[in-house]
Amino acid sequence: MKRQAVFACIAAFAFSLAASAQAARTLRSVGVAVSDLANPYFVAIGKGADDAAKKVGGAKVRVTTVSSKYDLNTQVGQIENFIANKVDILIVNASDPKGIAPVLQKARNAGIVVIAVDVGADNANATIMSDNTMAGTESCKRIVERLHGKGNVVIVNGPPVTAVIARVAGCKQAFAGTGIRIVSDNQDAKGSLDGGMEVMTNLLIAHRRIDAVFAINDPSAIGAELAVKQAGRPDVQMVASVDGAPDAEAALRSKNSIFAVTTAQDPYKMATMAVEIGYGIMNGKRPANPVVLIPTPAITKDNVAAYKGWASH
Repeated sequence: MKRQAVFACIAAFAFSLAASAQAARTLRSVGVAVSDLANPYFVAIGKGADDAAKKVGGAKVRVTTVSSKYDLNTQVGQIENFIANKVDILIVNASDPKGIAPVLQKARNAGIVVIAVDVGADNANATIMSDNTMAGTESCKRIVERLHGKGNVVIVNGPPVTAVIARVAGCKQAFAGTGIRIVSDNQDAKGSLDGGMEVMTNLLIAHRRIDAVFAINDPSAIGAELAVKQAGRPDVQMVASVDGAPDAEAALRSKNSIFAVTTAQDPYKMATMAVEIGYGIMNGKRPANPVVLIPTPAITKDNVAAYKGWASH
């Protein structure tokens, strides 16, 4: 019996050593697949991932950030490359949350931890995103206040990803029960300045009176404001948005801008959390909640002076 007890102790000790070895996996490489590196929001995600990865794994950790320009096929090819290069963690801002699912499952089958950021993605291990419903609601509350609950509003929409859908839903929640009339909500500006300008130009032609604009992100909002200025339309009183980007900060500080509110995301924090949670999953530590929502406070002309912004990182 004593002999059996000794063997049992040795076996337990060996198992303990094996578990410790497994828990000590080293982070060597991270792949970051975002939608558009022409947008500073996604640049901040890449920077946050790089800083966090080096903090966790040291200076030799390889972090590669690529941009799909919102094209699913391009993003699938980029992720295939990450799988071939055997990254440890894949951080993905999905161009198509459902269409991306098969290649994400392939990544997981290859032992890669998949973390979705900014938008949800089927087959991700975990998701880190802004509270996008809150973002839309807080931004559009300011429209209701400015218009005293009555007027014509256009929503400059974007790609049909979870984050955009939630922002629009949140905005509509703010308008519910008021006299606000949404005269357009189905025009996709593709999240870009040029797209926002083009869509808003067409909306100004189609509608004689527009009192306010809600755009799903800052680049499309900046583009929409440019279109309003070029058209010389004094009926448009304000532009509201989501992001808290540097360009939005500048617009809020400008006395000549009708840009009135943006609800601030924190892409840098989002990416650092993605790396930290991904590294935890690598080592057997599952998050208590697979979906983490980061609050999105409203930044206006009244409080922009105290806003730290993305550049503070």
